[in-house]
Amino acid sequence: MAFAETNISLSQPDITQKITERIDDLKQKIAAWGRRIRRFTERSRRFNQDRFFESDQKRFYKSLERPELCGAGSGPDQADIIAFWRGLWSEPVNHSEGPWMEVVASQGASVTPIDPITITPEDVAEAVSRAPNWKSPG
Repeated sequence: MAFAETNISLSQPDITQKITERIDDLKQKIAAWGRRIRRFTERSRRFNQDRFFESDQKRFYKSLERPELCGAGSGPDQADIIAFWRGLWSEPVNHSEGPWMEVVASQGASVTPIDPITITPEDVAEAVSRAPNWKSPG
């Protein structure tokens, strides 16, 4: 069936070359169809997500959550977590920065520092009151 639309007969002297070329052509057609299907599937998924986002943002964000990555299942033991961070932060580290740090420090010496910013609970309450409930911080 693969050779039905071609003029190849089994009695030709260079049949192996023609068979190889035909197989390569068919492989390329299959690969092209696969790429076409992947492009269509991806475009369709994006289109549906865009439509879903326009109609209901809250449900859209919930649909993006994958339970296997969002904390479902058992996490590490609390003792392991404490031991890990204690090992990082409790041991003193002596860094050797090199001469480039002195150059950067001398260049930054002429820069005037900005005034300190004080964030009050009222500022936070005002910023949070304008944000939708279903959107995560950050």
